[in-house]
Amino acid sequence: MSEVVEQPDKSASAIGRFIVLIYGVISYIIGVVGLVAIVALASGLMPTWHPALLNLGAPIVVNVMLVALWGLVHSVMARDSFKAVLTRFIPEPAERPTYVLVAGVTSILMVGLWQQVPGVIWSAQAPALVTSLWVLFGFGWFYTLAATFAINHFDLFGLRQVYLHFQNQPRPALNFVKRGMYKFSRHPIQTGVLIGVWFIPTMTATHLILSIGFTVYIFIGLWFEEKDLIEEIGQPYQQYRREAGMFLPKLFK
Repeated sequence: MSEVVEQPDKSASAIGRFIVLIYGVISYIIGVVGLVAIVALASGLMPTWHPALLNLGAPIVVNVMLVALWGLVHSVMARDSFKAVLTRFIPEPAERPTYVLVAGVTSILMVGLWQQVPGVIWSAQAPALVTSLWVLFGFGWFYTLAATFAINHFDLFGLRQVYLHFQNQPRPALNFVKRGMYKFSRHPIQTGVLIGVWFIPTMTATHLILSIGFTVYIFIGLWFEEKDLIEEIGQPYQQYRREAGMFLPKLFK
């Protein structure tokens, strides 16, 4: 694992560092709101627009375009090449908060413009099955949240970067660790999301587009992420791939 330590920017004024800190906090709040909006949409509790009210076009096409644009923005901003360009214009500690901010805004826009699509794929009727599916739905999103803390929640959402920048302290690179659910699966955050978007008592056509879109995005995104991790970490990550499954525990190593 790299031992790189991000040194503080000695040229940054106290006011400048404070502005970056506030920017990071606001970005975090908006990012969390975006995640809550997605969970509300996935649960079916978030009202969606009737096509006639927005008149943006065929609802299936609109929803596919919304989730595709959401995934494209997330994927592009996660690339190192994009980060290198972005940090030419903003302070390096603000890079991750910017990703979180854009992720939150695009999530809110996607949910806010999501349209109803007629049709029901399945609808559980047995009370025990309905309860079980809701429990799994809640578990999936809780598992996703817990997985962020199993690594470093505040670094993932950019707060660690802006806080250390505000304190004018160096930022050591995070070590490659395998704790909690990461001992068994390499991408538990995505595992939780997949559970959260598929295990629901009533799967409408409106919800199905979201489930398929997120699933496609996860598999495409992880292909690039795995490639980046192999290049960055090297042999330790190759060994980790042999020890842990991508989503579920690997039974045979």
